[in-house]
Amino acid sequence: MADESKTPEFGTPRQAAQRTQMPERLIRRLIAEGKIPVVRSGARQYISISALLQMLNDGVGAIWE
Repeated sequence: MADESKTPEFGTPRQAAQRTQMPERLIRRLIAEGKIPVVRSGARQYISISALLQMLNDGVGAIWE
């Protein structure tokens, strides 16, 4: 049985904005700048919300420089 706590949570930029309390526009800009990795499925973009939260908690990469 897989450990569900290790399963990454993916969502749209809008969902990530709601979870992180960051403006959606900022998340989309960081995606466009390549600072947040995305997975594309057709026209949709998905980001690892759990990885984004970890980056914010760790302060790694200073994503808004």
